[in-house]
Amino acid sequence: MDNSVNKKRLQCKNLFEYLNTLPAAVLDKLYCHPATCMAVFRGLPSIAKQYVMRTLFTDQPIPEPFVATWVQKDSIQHHVGALVKLKGLHIWREMPKGTSVSSSRYEFNSNFKTNLKIVLCGGGKLQPDTSKYGEDKHSRDIPFLEKYAKERWESVLYYMTGSTTEGGGISEVIINVLIKAGLLRLHAEERTTSITSAGFQFLLMDTVTQVWYFMLQYLETTDQHKTDLVECLSFLFQISFSTYGKDYSVEGLSEKQFNFMQHLREVGLVFQRKRKSRRFYPTKLAINMGAAVAGESSVDVSQQRFVVVETNYRVYAYTNSSLNLALLSLFCDILCRFPNFCVAVLSRESVQQALASGITAEQILNFLRSRAHPIMLNRTPMIPSTIADQVRLWEMERERLQFTEGVLYSEFLSQSDFETLRKYAEDLGVLLWANMNKRLMVVSKAGHDDVKRFWKRHKSK
Repeated sequence: MDNSVNKKRLQCKNLFEYLNTLPAAVLDKLYCHPATCMAVFRGLPSIAKQYVMRTLFTDQPIPEPFVATWVQKDSIQHHVGALVKLKGLHIWREMPKGTSVSSSRYEFNSNFKTNLKIVLCGGGKLQPDTSKYGEDKHSRDIPFLEKYAKERWESVLYYMTGSTTEGGGISEVIINVLIKAGLLRLHAEERTTSITSAGFQFLLMDTVTQVWYFMLQYLETTDQHKTDLVECLSFLFQISFSTYGKDYSVEGLSEKQFNFMQHLREVGLVFQRKRKSRRFYPTKLAINMGAAVAGESSVDVSQQRFVVVETNYRVYAYTNSSLNLALLSLFCDILCRFPNFCVAVLSRESVQQALASGITAEQILNFLRSRAHPIMLNRTPMIPSTIADQVRLWEMERERLQFTEGVLYSEFLSQSDFETLRKYAEDLGVLLWANMNKRLMVVSKAGHDDVKRFWKRHKSK
């Protein structure tokens, strides 16, 4: 895949933008699903919707000059924008000009036309109803679904902080997506992961943005976990029309969609009591994902403000959330914890440890600002200057030092032996450090073997 296209996809803000990056062949398959066609139609600009409805029952190509007569001259900019959208989503295809045709003509995508008609006029295959299963003895209400979605999504975030106690149930598929996204760093030898700078920045985002970014990464790796891009997208569009709190049947799902749903269960987008259950409940996280095709998703404004920072480097956290405390422990030392309150301290060691993981000083300060308790909002500056300056100084202190792996040579019998080996290492470009008086020298690990062979030959003479 072209890296520039891949990068562009990962910068999309919603499903509608994501669809614009997909090739025509993929969109043609997507348009075989009525729910997808309706969701895409819903996301079009108003004037583009008018063009679709005017031509939906037309069987002949539409001349471009004829379409241009549908708008006034002062609205030509909106007209051009609508054409760009329709062509970009491959709803309209521009036909090549012939010898007898001097202007462009537009042909409707047959899959999109057929399935949009089904949605608007009826017909097609109906979604299986759960009423035939009888009353659900394990029905779930909206408060339960909200709590479940929050807990499951936070378990992913909790795992990212390195605290696995409450982050259980995270499968290899989810972990691999986080690694592929650059949010986690894999340590192959220890078979462990640690958070990256990008991962910490990810934790600062609101929940809606986090879920969308995660799903983008998932969709780009569908070929690695027994799912399919078209099947995944069609399922997301399908649940975008779901009623929050209502149960739906798994009967109409393909095998790949069912596998996809199991991954959504792990991160809290779908609730299914157990894998063999015939019902599932989409949560608000999943419904927002589908609604994002039209830029309609609600914004998460539930960001907790719980941190108080004092000039003595003490950090007080008024929270009972294990996730919030795990985030705080990434760059603070936790001193004591009570049911709804925690005392921590910013220390040189704790901040240096965070910096070693790739977390920057500005990210730490941004976290403290974004989670600042309401009583701190009236302060100027919000974070005491002594604290902000010291955190930046600790970062500068670390940047002054460069760590290079090397091998120490010592215990030379004579000054001439030392000089001979030092000169050889210097000429080879592998000498890192030398002390003439103490007859000590350090060579790079890469150059160690060459220097060692030279020394053996020199000693044998």
